[in-house]
Amino acid sequence: MKKKSFDQLFMELAVNLAGKSHCIKRHVGAVLTKDTRIISIGYNGPPAGTHNCDEKWPEKGCDRDSKGGCSLAIHAEQNALLYAVKNNSSVEGSTLYVTLSPCLACARIILTMGIKRVVYLKSYAVYKNLDKNEGVDFLIQFGMKVEVYKGYVSHPDDPLV
Repeated sequence: MKKKSFDQLFMELAVNLAGKSHCIKRHVGAVLTKDTRIISIGYNGPPAGTHNCDEKWPEKGCDRDSKGGCSLAIHAEQNALLYAVKNNSSVEGSTLYVTLSPCLACARIILTMGIKRVVYLKSYAVYKNLDKNEGVDFLIQFGMKVEVYKGYVSHPDDPLV
């Protein structure tokens, strides 16, 4: 039996974490690793102590901000980074696995935090119907290693991942 690569293992975990999301628009998961060890995980959703959108507003979700995005959502990669920092874990030199490529705002944070590699499953630009992946382009412009995951991932029965 062939063993899974770490890329496959961590991306499958990110996909499974996405299923924990309370967002009604999109479920996104993230896994932050260093030296083949998981240092943090995250999924998109509201800050702790607020409302779970799928429970409070099951038909429409939370209110939209001025750009049309969720007013409560913290992105999966932000949640993973925040949790790591909150628990005094060094993220510099780590790899981030995420089911949706980073938006530009998240890309700025990822670069600033010293992440060395980002592996993503699906395109944020395709999801948002944008001309380009601004976050990915930003990271590549500043020398970060960014890859589309091309391996096999067994998807859960979650249509929003």
